[in-house]
Amino acid sequence: MRVLFVEDEPRLREALCRGLSEEGHEAVGAGTGTEGLQLALHQSFDVIVCDILLPGVNGFQLVRRLREQAVWTPVLMLSAKDGEWDEAEALDAGADGYITKPFSYVVLKAHLRALARRGSKGATVGSEVLRSGDLILDLRARRCARGGTEVELSQREFSILAELLAHRGEAVAKDELMRKVWGPGFAGDPNIVEVYIGYLRKKVDVPFGRHSIETVRGYGYRLTVQDEALHG
Repeated sequence: MRVLFVEDEPRLREALCRGLSEEGHEAVGAGTGTEGLQLALHQSFDVIVCDILLPGVNGFQLVRRLREQAVWTPVLMLSAKDGEWDEAEALDAGADGYITKPFSYVVLKAHLRALARRGSKGATVGSEVLRSGDLILDLRARRCARGGTEVELSQREFSILAELLAHRGEAVAKDELMRKVWGPGFAGDPNIVEVYIGYLRKKVDVPFGRHSIETVRGYGYRLTVQDEALHG
């Protein structure tokens, strides 16, 4: 599980990151809302834990901006206030959960596990929006964008990219791509997959200086997450 903690209290942030890291998870900390927003927009996380009162961008603004940019990573909001209005505003802004300080570490982990499960169930080709870093694929609108720039794709290019995004970081077999995109009865040249991968690279990688579509020799292709590091 990869978690982003956006918390301006250094001791709490460091303790939470250290606790998860010791349990084998990956935890990234941000001390301001502005920093947290940039990390959340340009890197992939299973869950984001965000305080409400933050320097720069506050928690409500952060989650609203994420949802506006089609970032659907589950967000757990933290607050020192035990009030129904803050909780209501957090949920209305797009947060998926809300807990008040002080909280039990055991309870926090239970929330994280629940939200990570919810997020993983949504990260399939059946989701309406697939995302990796600044690469976004809206399945309902049939639109693709990278870094805010719209990218025109053919139907088959779109379908291939959807499969790679749905399994980002994992190798997808060439035969599997052919079966799902061209159909099980396709009897043409299997090298057609390589041709369309080349088309995709020229559209979603080359113009943006990226190398996210990787060849897995003798097997298939993988959409790597190495290009999700924070740029700028």
